[in-house]
Amino acid sequence: MNAPAAVATASRSKRTEALLQGPLLSTILKLATPNVLGLFASTGIIAYDGYIIGLLGTQALAGAALVFPLAMLMQQMSNGALGGSINSVVARALGSGDRALAERLAQHAIATALIMSVIFSLFVLGFGRSIYTLLGGSGENLQVALTYSTVLFAGGSTVWLTNTLSAIVRGSGNMSIPSYMLIGTAVLHAGLCPLLVFGWGSFDGLGIAGAAASAVAVNVLATSVMLIYLLRPQAAVRLRFNGVWSSTLFRTILRIGLPGTLSPLLSNSSILIATAYVGTYGVSALAGFGIAARLEFILIPIVFGIGTVLTTMAATNIGAGNPARAIRSTWTGALLVAVITGTIGVTVGVFPLLWMQWFTADPTIIAFGSAYLNIVGPCYGFFGVGLVLFFASQGSGKLGWVLIGSTTRLVFVALAGWAAVHWLKTEPPAMFVIVAIGFTLYATINALSLYIGRWGYQKNHPLRSIS
Repeated sequence: MNAPAAVATASRSKRTEALLQGPLLSTILKLATPNVLGLFASTGIIAYDGYIIGLLGTQALAGAALVFPLAMLMQQMSNGALGGSINSVVARALGSGDRALAERLAQHAIATALIMSVIFSLFVLGFGRSIYTLLGGSGENLQVALTYSTVLFAGGSTVWLTNTLSAIVRGSGNMSIPSYMLIGTAVLHAGLCPLLVFGWGSFDGLGIAGAAASAVAVNVLATSVMLIYLLRPQAAVRLRFNGVWSSTLFRTILRIGLPGTLSPLLSNSSILIATAYVGTYGVSALAGFGIAARLEFILIPIVFGIGTVLTTMAATNIGAGNPARAIRSTWTGALLVAVITGTIGVTVGVFPLLWMQWFTADPTIIAFGSAYLNIVGPCYGFFGVGLVLFFASQGSGKLGWVLIGSTTRLVFVALAGWAAVHWLKTEPPAMFVIVAIGFTLYATINALSLYIGRWGYQKNHPLRSIS
């Protein structure tokens, strides 16, 4: 072993060495399990919030529904896009044995998150009324939406900081701490939310503003806990706010983070377009589609939990000069996701009532939802593979082809859906076939780009520095 390599190896933590040397499948499973559990807790809170707000009445539920897309977009941008970038650059620095660089990147990541959170919140607070009106809000439900939105996005920086600090910790190979934090905040929110919404004792409650205030409060606590963890001297990446800033390090983070923000935008656009087309078939078709497609929210925590591990593994191994292992770990994780999501998809495709019967007894709605699952369910494996390869590509820093995959899916659903609905006047199953083909195209393009291009790391390909 040469001297630089020996120094790099000596400076790496046990977690980093496990990412570089451990058995691929068992390492992925070990790291992904707490991730998935934590993300399922967060997903459960989404349903729980809907239940609590629903107790306030139809107008409150409608108002919250108007805010939900922007709240989810904030989570996707802060956790998936920017968070994935931070995870990637920190892991790559640690993989190369440069802990000091990882700590400087962590400092710049926090500043980046604060800036982006302010921009996002100011946009929503400034244009929220117009956005919610465009989405169909009016009268009382619009006012409720604005009340909920104002509290939630005024405290939006806490969400961005929580996700940023979690990404720094994940970049060091520690998936457990962020997951415990997610589970803990979910439990705390479950208790605090109804108290702030409905009141307790002499406290009258805040109504729907209480649900948003609870979300902000638990994120303040989560941010505080993560800061304490990262400020410890023994932290794998210790936060050191030295006041020295580098435009190069900001660019390093944004080079992955900014393109990464396009992925949730493209994905959500595909869903919205498909929803609009299905809506032309009537309320029952839309309701059946909505219930059936909700299953995808169950798949996302599984894919995200494994995907963030692949981000870390790919980045760490590339930083250590071993892109071949980064690619092998990606294929291993993609196969694992394909088996899990594919099995779930085929099961509900064959037995759609396993899912549909939990949400409605209306036979017409069940028929539409079952038709969707019959057709799209067997393609959920493609959905999972396409999405997990996006996360792995964040680790490589090469997002071009996965964004082409997302764009292709969007364009196909938009054009083919228009032709099916407005030109050929087909029945709903034709639209469901288009959604299924969109998933297949998404996965195929992402997989082929990795198989053929190998992220640009051919044999003896020089590694590009992250700084």
